[in-house]
Amino acid sequence: MDRIAVLTSGGDAPGMNAATRAVTRVALAAGASVCGVSNGFRGLVEGTLRPLGARDVGGIIQRGGTVLGTSRCPEFRTEAGRARALQTLEKNGIEGLVVIGGNGSQQGSHALAGTGFPVVGVASTIDNDLAGTEITIGVDTALNVALEAIDRLKVTASSHRRAFLVEVMGRRHGYLALMAGIAGGAEAVVLPETETEPAALAEQIRVAYERGKPHALVVVAEGATWTAAQLASHFEEHERELGFELRITILGHVQRGAVPTAADRLLASRLGGAAADALISGERSLLVGWQRGAVSTSPLAEVIAQTKSLDPELLRLAGALAQ
Repeated sequence: MDRIAVLTSGGDAPGMNAATRAVTRVALAAGASVCGVSNGFRGLVEGTLRPLGARDVGGIIQRGGTVLGTSRCPEFRTEAGRARALQTLEKNGIEGLVVIGGNGSQQGSHALAGTGFPVVGVASTIDNDLAGTEITIGVDTALNVALEAIDRLKVTASSHRRAFLVEVMGRRHGYLALMAGIAGGAEAVVLPETETEPAALAEQIRVAYERGKPHALVVVAEGATWTAAQLASHFEEHERELGFELRITILGHVQRGAVPTAADRLLASRLGGAAADALISGERSLLVGWQRGAVSTSPLAEVIAQTKSLDPELLRLAGALAQ
């Protein structure tokens, strides 16, 4: 394979640029030329590609976001949109494509691969909800941003003897909230995967108050049945259930925009390089991820057919450590 393309798709994740850099430089080292696609699958549909050389990806490994850009592209979900994407690839002499992104992006990869075009995906999303990999690019950075916020909030919570609800991202997957809760010493974690009623949560907070804790901190996943805002509204009407005064902080998209950590730069470099190697060597319809301490590959068809679950042992640990 002599000419490949790379795109980033879906929500931006710290480390996407490191992955783009790795795809480009490993492909160049193998004798292939590389094109970068602007704005994800939209760029394929609209035909916005540009050549990438080694210097074009210089100085981006430490940058958050994605220099290639990303966007949602409903048109690509249609047969007509994918036909236009294939025309773009053929017109530019592209023989294979690397897609850096999460769940929705890899569904797009699988759809394009279904036309017979060679595609390899790279696991990248702060939500860590993608099957076929234990960890995705961007997770470590997003987790560290959440943890820094939690540490700071605990300081002011202790000073005022308050409870804080801290909402973190993750869509419908509770991984970020669970790990932030464990690492941040939270009194409770509210997740999409488990039912948490306000009364039960109030009991956990009140018990912390009665044990003499100077604060209570609850990490809430954005996809939970009861969001942080809904819980705060409920507790305004049932303030006596808690013991503490209650405040709410929603971290939101601030978790995406940080400088990638060393762990994310290394992971992105390894996965991006492996994706370029796989594509050039003739492999296709795969997701490149990380499992059991090494780079791994999984069929895209299997990846998009699965729902990633949380480790029950981590759920048990979070409950034990909150005592």
